[in-house]
Amino acid sequence: MKLKNILIVVKDIEKSKQFYNDLFGLDLVLDNDGNMILTEGLVLQDEKIWKKFLGKDIIPKSNSCELYFEERDIEAFVEKLERSYPSIQYANKLMTHSWGQKVVRFYDLDGNLIEVGTPM
Repeated sequence: MKLKNILIVVKDIEKSKQFYNDLFGLDLVLDNDGNMILTEGLVLQDEKIWKKFLGKDIIPKSNSCELYFEERDIEAFVEKLERSYPSIQYANKLMTHSWGQKVVRFYDLDGNLIEVGTPM
């Protein structure tokens, strides 16, 4: 068995596609009417479709999982984040863990938690 994709729920699929392209360079691989596959295996699912499938409400900022990215020049990334998305909400601003790794955690446009850290 092989893990193929990670799916996140979004309210505005076009804005989310732009967000993930702007910050992480992810490009569109497949647009399947409310379900977009981006490079690196990230899938954006329209919230209305997901709610219909599940029959349950979507809970933004549930803090139960995160997307993790690595970036060597994390200070430049944070500058780009703040310049491109000045109203972004942070879980924690840039910090350094006791083991030396620098990380920043923030929410995407729909409350999905993202962590960007320096490689270990």
